[in-house]
Amino acid sequence: MSAHNSNTECSGRPHTVSVLVENRPGVLTRVAGLFARRGYNIDSLAVAATSDPAISRMTAVVRAADEMVLQQICKQVGKLVDVISVNDHTDEAVVARELALVKVNCDENNRAEVIQIITVFRARTVDIADGEMVIEVTGAREKIDAMLRLLDKYGILEMARTGEVILARGLQPT
Repeated sequence: MSAHNSNTECSGRPHTVSVLVENRPGVLTRVAGLFARRGYNIDSLAVAATSDPAISRMTAVVRAADEMVLQQICKQVGKLVDVISVNDHTDEAVVARELALVKVNCDENNRAEVIQIITVFRARTVDIADGEMVIEVTGAREKIDAMLRLLDKYGILEMARTGEVILARGLQPT
């Protein structure tokens, strides 16, 4: 949810915020808590260590109905202990990717159609069993959403998505 009322439908444009933090217990909870206390739902969140194992990068996608409030939240996050930097990359040139694993109904009658769809999206089959197939796809959120819409008619049994991760283009730091 984005606005300040948790009963409000998600609105506003998505903002991608990266937070560099000391890799310590509790940091994720404190950062996510600031968004929650202001009524912002985190649409996706990816967290992992950087090339320096003492530092983690959090990439959060939130919808901002009130961009001034989002700016205030980012400033508050930046003041937290263990936070190194906070950046809203919404209007910046970035490379953004997401990973999805999708288990779809698939038998000998429709396997060729499913394979044709995943080929178009440059996805790949990572497991096949009787009646199902597991597909791996990476790319922009819109690409993954489009593939899922096409696979939906076959029946999506399970799905896991990483959430978006980004790096700024060029020499600009993320």
